[in-house]
Amino acid sequence: MAFDLSGRVALITGGSSGLGAHFAERFVAAGARVAIAARRVDRVAALAERLGDAALPLAMDVTDEASVRAAFDQAEGAFGTVDTVIANAGQSNAGRATDVDLAALRATIDVNFLGVFLTAREAARRLIAAGVRETGRGRMVLIGSITAHQTATGDSAYAASKAAVAHLGRNLAREWVRAGINVNVIQPGYIQTEINGDWFETDGGRAQIAGFHRRRLLPIDALDDVLLYFASDASAHVTGSVIDLDDGQSL
Repeated sequence: MAFDLSGRVALITGGSSGLGAHFAERFVAAGARVAIAARRVDRVAALAERLGDAALPLAMDVTDEASVRAAFDQAEGAFGTVDTVIANAGQSNAGRATDVDLAALRATIDVNFLGVFLTAREAARRLIAAGVRETGRGRMVLIGSITAHQTATGDSAYAASKAAVAHLGRNLAREWVRAGINVNVIQPGYIQTEINGDWFETDGGRAQIAGFHRRRLLPIDALDDVLLYFASDASAHVTGSVIDLDDGQSL
């Protein structure tokens, strides 16, 4: 499906690899100007150079409020007010709950929940100040995970942080429903990206895929149509939605 994002200014977190880098490519192709944010600025710089003038690389640590604010300042300076935010940055520190150390636990919660909160809040403050209530063009998509409603062994902190993202999305949608900002959540299933490392190439990973009803991972472009819809003018009447997009993996 084709959704026109011409005239939109998007900021995508976690843009240095995986889904975030893919989203940046799709948004530029759809006509948006895109600020690609990540801690690994060398990677986003290389991606932005390939995508051209419609892409801006940003150094941004989503867990640091000053860094988030500075990134939005740069995006505004280059493209104008950011009206579309994809809060995609995520981190996993897999391990049994009895084994995960405190630093890894804090890093997971800080990136996956606090980072989403700080990104969304900074965007909303600026959109409200810019008068988005009158235009209704504010769009935020929070990237969660189907692990938000699953139970398993080995990644409890990640799953809990994604459950928090889903509830945060509903609450922010309610808080900003009269402010002209739509907030929706996409909960993807399992996709082969850098965050998974080589897990799906191991015996355990292959067994996990074999346990899915369709015995396959999602392709990286599986989220494109829903994501672009949520970011576009076509979704003017959709806010507070939490959508599983997992090829039936969680059934």
